[in-house]
Amino acid sequence: MGKLDGKIAFITGGARGQGRSHALTFAREGAEIIVCDVAEQIPTAPYPLASTGDLTATARMVEDLGRRCLAVQSDVRDSDQMREVVERGISEFGHLDILVANAGIESFGKAWELTDEQWDEMVAVNLTGVWRSCRAVIPHMIERRAGVILMTSSIAGLKGLANQAHYCAAKHGVVGLMRSLAIELAPYGIRVNTVHPSSVDTPIIKNQAMYTLFSGGKPDATLEEVTPAFRDLNLLDVPWIEPQDISNAMLWLASDEARYITGVTLPVDAGLMAK
Repeated sequence: MGKLDGKIAFITGGARGQGRSHALTFAREGAEIIVCDVAEQIPTAPYPLASTGDLTATARMVEDLGRRCLAVQSDVRDSDQMREVVERGISEFGHLDILVANAGIESFGKAWELTDEQWDEMVAVNLTGVWRSCRAVIPHMIERRAGVILMTSSIAGLKGLANQAHYCAAKHGVVGLMRSLAIELAPYGIRVNTVHPSSVDTPIIKNQAMYTLFSGGKPDATLEEVTPAFRDLNLLDVPWIEPQDISNAMLWLASDEARYITGVTLPVDAGLMAK
């Protein structure tokens, strides 16, 4: 038996990276999967975002595990699109048990040098998009008097980081949203928590813009050059963690093993916060 047998999980930002890992992990544990992703470039993201091909590949991987998957290209910034994805998922699978609000972007700049577009897109995706995802599923969960909502925050939701004021503001905002929803939804048997990764081995970390930031501004910095800087962030002797490490935490929080866990901020960070 799997930990999520009979469950339906909706994962935003599921085309690749952490989202894909969550989809596959949940599927292996018995869940049917709904995934969505914007699957197109957002102008202020300084690295390539996922494609429709990535989204299709995630669906195929889930189906190869013997689970059904509904994959929809949709934007968490758009309330109508989020409602449509949820309605399609419920129509196809009958109900919805778990939301993993995972979609997110990253960009960089001193707080006073960020453009309006950088700030607005960051908050729209990383905070407002989380709220819109939650708002789309909550009425259904309230009606069923059950559900789990998990939000991908970051260690940037627990501390400040230079060159990422907009990212930190959005990720801190996710924590406030989670804490309020945990209180509001507890009477309906709905649990709400945040997970806080440090650097994860995905395209949001492994890209030229990130290498340039971690090298102190060198435009042609390489992964090999900046790996020691990533390693120095952590107590444990690793430069980054794997998507599966985050998925393992998400799986536990989504399962009945964590049935009395709500309102919690869970770091998965190789000791970064302790250091």
